[in-house]
Amino acid sequence: MLPLLLASSSPYRRALLERLQLPFVCQSPDIDESAQPGESAEQLVCRLAEAKARALAASHPAHLIIGSDQVAALGPQILGKPHTFERAREQLRAASGNSVTFHTGLCLYNSQSGRAQIASAPFTVHFRLLDDAGIERYLHREQPYDCAGSFKSEGLGISLFRSTCGEDATSLVGLPLIRLVDMLHAEGVQIP
Repeated sequence: MLPLLLASSSPYRRALLERLQLPFVCQSPDIDESAQPGESAEQLVCRLAEAKARALAASHPAHLIIGSDQVAALGPQILGKPHTFERAREQLRAASGNSVTFHTGLCLYNSQSGRAQIASAPFTVHFRLLDDAGIERYLHREQPYDCAGSFKSEGLGISLFRSTCGEDATSLVGLPLIRLVDMLHAEGVQIP
């Protein structure tokens, strides 16, 4: 098996990949993550996932490189990471009583053969009606300012949901493991 490289500095993606019990290393790629004009959320995450994986190919010429990117979309509006309390509060107010779809792009790039497998895994969260006091209590407790959509589904953020819909719950956290296992199998990696 070629060595695995996770093209990310995300502790959430690292923790998810550890669940597969395969040895891997992490390195953060340096790419421009700006959306292109007219680009859909799905197109954006697929393009960025591939760009992240390919950005590390020259320095890792015989690796299986995993790139992933995620955005949240409330209708046509893309919600990025809030970074601040105020922006997180705005995002959760907008999500209250609505549905937010998380688009997670995934690329497994074989830097030896040049083969790229690319997929997108959507996952929809239907939010409860949230009041300002509840939003503020949540944000003070969990401080999800580095998370698209302003919540951590693997933590207290689950209390904000009415329901969820998707094929792979791990895609909500940022790395769709079910699809990744398919890709790894296609590269001859045996799991388990």
